[in-house]
This record gives sequence, C-alpha cells and structure tokens, in this order.
Amino acid sequence: MKNVFKYLLIVSVVMVAASCNQRELNTRVSNTTGWNYFDQKTTNFEANEGVGNVNPIGMVPIQGGSFTVGEKDEFLTAPRNNETRTLTVSSFYMDKYEVTNLNWNEYLHWLDFVFGAVAPELVDQARPDHKVWREDLAYNDPYEDNYFEHPAFSFYPIVGITWEQAMAYCTWRTDRVNEMALINAGCIVIPPFADLQPTDDEGYKDEWEQETGYEMYSYEEVSPEDPEQTVTMYRPSYEWIRDKFVFNTDKYLMDDTYVPEYGRRPKMDSYGAERKVNIADGIFVTGYRLPTEAEWEFAAYAPVAGEDGLTIEGKVYPWSGYHPRDMSKKNLGMMQANFVRGRGDMMGVSGALNDRRVITNPVDEFAPNDFGLYNMAGNVNEWVMDVYRETTYQEVTEYNSYRGNIYSRPVLDENGKFQMDSVGCIKMTWGREDDKRDVLDGDFASLLDTDYPLDTAAVAFLSEGREFKQDPTDVLAPLVTKKSRVYKGGSWADRIYWLNPSTRRYLDQDKASSKIGFRCAMSTLGDQIPGTPVK
Repeated sequence: MKNVFKYLLIVSVVMVAASCNQRELNTRVSNTTGWNYFDQKTTNFEANEGVGNVNPIGMVPIQGGSFTVGEKDEFLTAPRNNETRTLTVSSFYMDKYEVTNLNWNEYLHWLDFVFGAVAPELVDQARPDHKVWREDLAYNDPYEDNYFEHPAFSFYPIVGITWEQAMAYCTWRTDRVNEMALINAGCIVIPPFADLQPTDDEGYKDEWEQETGYEMYSYEEVSPEDPEQTVTMYRPSYEWIRDKFVFNTDKYLMDDTYVPEYGRRPKMDSYGAERKVNIADGIFVTGYRLPTEAEWEFAAYAPVAGEDGLTIEGKVYPWSGYHPRDMSKKNLGMMQANFVRGRGDMMGVSGALNDRRVITNPVDEFAPNDFGLYNMAGNVNEWVMDVYRETTYQEVTEYNSYRGNIYSRPVLDENGKFQMDSVGCIKMTWGREDDKRDVLDGDFASLLDTDYPLDTAAVAFLSEGREFKQDPTDVLAPLVTKKSRVYKGGSWADRIYWLNPSTRRYLDQDKASSKIGFRCAMSTLGDQIPGTPVK
C-alpha cells in the first residue's frame, strides 16, 4: 500500500507539473475568437504547429548575442575603418567548413547536365577563374591546371570565385535542398533527368510537344551506324528546361499556377482538395546566403560565456588566447592557422614545425573555434554580403547590422505572369528608392552615379587583357562603389595582421582571387538557438 500511495503521489505531482507547463496558446482553437481551426463546417482555417529550428545539413547552429565589433588592437599604419561598437546578432547557422572544390564541382556538374547542351554559356559563367593562380615571377602552373578538378584538391576551399558567383551558388543550394525536402515529403517526384538526354524518336518528340506546349530543340549529328549519314536528334528546349524543369523556391511559392512538369500536388486540405505546399507547412529552409559582416565577425570570435557567466574579451584571433602558436603541451609551438609567418616563410621549416601547406589547406584542418567552425582565420579570406564603406561601423543599426539592402520585386510580363531569368529563377527588379547600398554614406564621392551610359568620347584602356571604356571627364569616380564587397579572415598568402576577424578589406563583386573563398549562412526562424557550450 505504501508503494501504491508513493506511485500515485508521483503521478499526481507529474500531472500537476505538466498542467502548469502546458501552453495556453495552441493550434486547435483560436484564443481570440473561440472558433476551431481545421473545421470543415466553417472556413477550414489551417493553423500549423511551429516546427522550430532544424540544423541544416553541413551547418553549425550559432546562438546570437551582443559583442564588441571592430579593432581589438592598435596598429598605427592600419586603415581606421573598423572602430569599435557594441552590436547584437540574432541566432543563425553557418557552414562548418568553407565551400570546397568538390562542392563547387557538384554545382558545375548539375549546371552542365541541365543546361550544358542548350545554354553552355550558363555553365561557363559559373566556372572558377583558373588564371587567379598566375603570378609573373612564380611557377604556379600545377595549381592553374589541377587545383579545381583534380581529386587531390577535392576538400580544399574553392577560390577564383566572384562574390556574384558565390551568391548564385547560395541560390542554387537553397533550391536543391528545398527540392529534396518536397521529394522526401512526397509532394513532388525526383526530376526525370533522363528526359534531358537526346532522342531520335520523332513520335516521342511529337507526343512531348503536344503534352507540354513547347517545341523540342532539334539538331543534326553523324549517325553512329553510318558515318556518311546524319540523323536528326531532339532534346527538350532551353525554354522548357528554364520555365518548367528547373525547380526554384520563389517560383514554386510565388506563382500559384506553377507546378514542376514532373511534379504533383498531393497535399490535401480538410475538404479533400489538392493544394501546393506553402511556407506555413514548415518544409522549406529560409535560404542559404553569404553571412553579413557582423555575423561573420561574431562567428569568428565565438564570444561564448562559460558556466561562470564570463566570456573572453579582447580576443585577437578566433582561437582562445593571444598567440598564433598552440600553447598546449600536446601541440606546443604548432601554428593554429595557415598564413605567412614572415617574408618568404609560407609553411615553416622542414620537420616537426612544418604545416605542409604552401598554398591553401583542406577545410577540415587546424582546430575549430568555440562555435565549432574551421578555418575562420587563415587558409582563405571569405566573402561576406556587405557593401564596403569605411564608416560602416559608425552608421549601422545596433542589431543585425548590414549594408547592402536592395528591396526587389518580381518582373511581370504583359499578361501579369512572372518572368524567368536565365537559370529558371523569377526575374527581379528594383527602383532607385529601393537601393539602400549608399544610405547614410559619409563619403560624398561614392554617392556619385557612375552607372550612366558611356558616350562616344570615352577613351579605351587595356587592363588584364580586356579593353574597357572610361569617361575621361569622370575624374571623381571613386574606387569604392556599390559593387565593392567586404571580405574577411586572412589567407594563406597574408600576414598575421589580417587573421584578426575585425580587419576589413574589399574587392569588386565581379572580381576573383586565389586568396578568397566563402562559406554559407542561414537565418533562423522563431525561437533563438539554445546556448552553445564551451569546449
């Protein structure tokens, strides 16, 4: 009897505790009108339960917080473009590793398989620039010829990528992840990639055209059976691939008439009617992107408070302590990042203190910081989203700081339908009032509009093997423009000063370097990410 009484007492305590912790707000009945949700007798309003934040593949959850952004030491000869200021960053996700050559080759392969036969220029636009390895007084031919494709460099960071190419990769990655989420949820089927292969079946061609309303692309090729003869081959047209075959998240969500040619609408409402999955179903990720400068710097420093509630202030590098060399007994004297130690010293002396890396290193080498992120200093610099301005830290807001907003809107044709861009995404546009890249800019010269048409009096110059025209009267055209993007982190070819996460440099968004790569970030939805324990 004592045991029974004890058991009942425990059960009652648990039930009372559960009732105390039960949330009053729910998705069964409205707390403001009293009407039931999901009721076929009424309007059948759907109120889905929050799915919370789920770690995206390959990413690390980073709990937001406040920190001191800007310089951590005084260098008299350094640019004063990073004055200190306290900011708050919301929780977000960031790639554990920098994007690798293998990751980029997966992207190129998809583009080539889908667009290579009908729009090869789209594949060429995504290729890294091999020439970034060229130096007039160095023998870098092995890197130029092999770095991007050879499997020996598969897990090395991708370089030779412009900011624009990195942003395009983020969009592609978002679409592939969301496409897989819909496939796993049974909302669409795996795209029939085999249908993109050429065929000489004219009957199939006629049936396909009648079913889709598009014309097939036809061309002549030598017959495999008789080299003296040619045969007409057919493949889906570029327009069909762009508009119907390629899945794009915005196209799927914004255009209610769009369903992938190979897909279906299995989602049912309470009336039994089919509908498309939407944002309220919680299937889609918010979208991969480059991190903002504030996010990147916060993630690099990893200002995590310990159990005593204290955090390390004034860290100079992403790792704990103030030394570039490991001070632990196990790895005493070993470098903690890949950078230039001094003039001509790229990897240390031969033997125990040699890091074996003249150029980049695999993205999973060296110890991670307290957020679990690898190579937040050294290896390669990394693109961030922000437009560069020297006075950014003096002007930005106190939370989620970012310079570079452009509030865009879809482009519609004369029939009110969404227009597609070259790779099957919804084409976007914006007006002058929507472009906030120059807002509160303290530099007057950078406010001048240099995006005007060039006149016939322009003078031709030769730079890097390309001819371009410049208006000789535009003497005030600034070097810093709306297309100047920030990169951070220091690289294999940089001195240790640049390994400080607060340092800032910039490069035009359409230029590339052998010293700049990138990693992706993603915003969270709803609740902030729980705390990250200190290792």
